[in-house]
Amino acid sequence: MLLTACALGLSSAPLAAGQWPSFRGAHASGLGHGAPPAEWNIASGDRIAWRVPIPGLAHSSPIVWGDRVFVTTAVDLSGATGAVTLGAVDRAGIDPARDVGEHEWRLYALDRATGRVVWQRVAHRGVPRVRRHVKASHASATPTTDGRAIVALMGSEGLFCYEMDGTLRWRSDLGVMDVGLVDDPTYQWGPASSPVIAGDLVIVQNDQHRNSFLAAYDLATGRERWRSAREELPSWATPVVAEVAGRTLVVTSSPRGLRAHDAATGREVWRYADATEVKVPSPIVAGDAVIITGGYAPGSRPTVAIPLAARGVVTDAALRWRIPRGSPYTTTPIVVDGLLYMVTDAGILSAYDAGTGARIYQQRLGTGASGFSASPVSAAGRIYFTSEDGDVYVVAAGRTFRLIATNGLDEVALATPAIDGNLLIFRGRSHLVAIGSPAAS
Repeated sequence: MLLTACALGLSSAPLAAGQWPSFRGAHASGLGHGAPPAEWNIASGDRIAWRVPIPGLAHSSPIVWGDRVFVTTAVDLSGATGAVTLGAVDRAGIDPARDVGEHEWRLYALDRATGRVVWQRVAHRGVPRVRRHVKASHASATPTTDGRAIVALMGSEGLFCYEMDGTLRWRSDLGVMDVGLVDDPTYQWGPASSPVIAGDLVIVQNDQHRNSFLAAYDLATGRERWRSAREELPSWATPVVAEVAGRTLVVTSSPRGLRAHDAATGREVWRYADATEVKVPSPIVAGDAVIITGGYAPGSRPTVAIPLAARGVVTDAALRWRIPRGSPYTTTPIVVDGLLYMVTDAGILSAYDAGTGARIYQQRLGTGASGFSASPVSAAGRIYFTSEDGDVYVVAAGRTFRLIATNGLDEVALATPAIDGNLLIFRGRSHLVAIGSPAAS
């Protein structure tokens, strides 16, 4: 698989310190550079570089470029606390939340070394155009950067592009992103798919009840370059960009089909028919294949590995492998040194051979009382799994399960953390916290 990855130009290696540019970092792999701590203590300050409050409510992840950390948030100007109902969907309920007063959608830039707020920008002020799920937020999409511009999708409030100093480059109204319960469109849950940058394009996946599309916008001007319309059902998955045979592909996970599109034109390259609803986890690239998980179907939640070089309609016979059930409902898996790690909402961790789909082990994290929404990240042979209660389980990468440590964040956490060199950056309910050493590594 490693030889094939090199031949395709699909590096699984992370970028250098100072570059965690999007949801799950470089190549959306979740792999970090350096050696962040395995143990820390919020109360005593042990190994805590900084901890700063961030107003509002958001499940978007922090991103890093150079000496800046960027994060978005939605602030309820009525002063409401922005409560989040935790637990699995059947315990938390599926009703929309009630915070429908006036909000501000903001982008913050913080100093990487100290956590000091360097600048903030109000992208939009107004009443949310759609309601959110009780476990979601009005700012769930993670921003992205190429080191020259920062792009933030504020849901139905628009797509915004800023210069690195906070100057607004352009904004685009994408319309109402009405994502919610498949069987009852009046149940609005709000969007969460994050934008991705592919060369000079910004890619946005918008699967909803009506008028679904995948679209590309010019990074310099915001002009729409192409749009691929599709008859789809709601999805919250972030697309992934992959290179194969000299072509850049955008791979998407949606209820009616798993697809690859040509990034230059939007033309569909291949499609695999799916039979699950409510897609949340993002696709992940493993060598010359892409692994796709998630969805909802009674008694089934499969995981499939599709060759990136596929063409046309992909059949079951053309899959690299298929695991019929047990994939995560919310979290995006991670591949570390040829092993695939998946954790379910209930905390069941499974490790598989990423080349064959054969299961290596299965183990529960914690007691099962807390859910898992944040996706795992990894560095220095360790994998970090964050529960909704803010407990971080540090597991050794390898074919045998070994729990290295369990650490607390002292607050609710649903956002996927960032790794920047020897620094772990977590987004909690009320704070952004950097753990480890902020020195370049």
